[in-house]
Amino acid sequence: MKKSGTKLLIALIFLVFSFSACNNQNANTNSKSANANTASDATAKTGVKPQADAQVAVIETSDYGRIVVELYPNVAPKMVERFKKLISEHFYDGTAVHRVDPGLGIIQGGDPLTKGSNTAVYGTGNSPYPNVSAEFSDIPYERGTLGAARTNDINGANCQWFITLKKQPAFDRKYTVFGRVIDGINNAEVIMQAPTEQGTPRPSDKVVIKSVTLQPRTSFPAGS
Repeated sequence: MKKSGTKLLIALIFLVFSFSACNNQNANTNSKSANANTASDATAKTGVKPQADAQVAVIETSDYGRIVVELYPNVAPKMVERFKKLISEHFYDGTAVHRVDPGLGIIQGGDPLTKGSNTAVYGTGNSPYPNVSAEFSDIPYERGTLGAARTNDINGANCQWFITLKKQPAFDRKYTVFGRVIDGINNAEVIMQAPTEQGTPRPSDKVVIKSVTLQPRTSFPAGS
């Protein structure tokens, strides 16, 4: 029991400081980076109630149905703007969910390099645009929260995103929250349970995202 608890703690620490959001393949995961991340708490936006954008992002997968997320421009305006811009450019069409972890309760996607077959570079891709600076808030990571993946640099978010399928306080005020799943949460959970390549968090069978589109929030009243 003690041994498994230690492994879980190590996994939590590793994940918190190693979400790869851009092309930083040498992310520092030692304890020094923890201090830099914790210092960001002081700049987190607090006491703001999320207000849904007029549009939602509809993520259509090839084999797992759809996932619909509402977006919070009043909480993370820069990340929402980037996400919507990339969607409008069809940037995410044909990408894949490249990371799943049922232990921590996350799925991660948004890397353009996953359109190719070189799995060694999955998780290291970014968009043609500059990184998005941190927009931390006191909104907790819970079941269905949409977050911006990043490098060890707190301002290292760019194009990749992740969804938490359970409470994950280790991410609170460390990663930008910019939305929430309002439909298809069960599909996300099935993806999270997909078999993975041995020794990696990468699904054995590619979880392809056919398209991500912007649609009216009023067409999806489930989360209203």
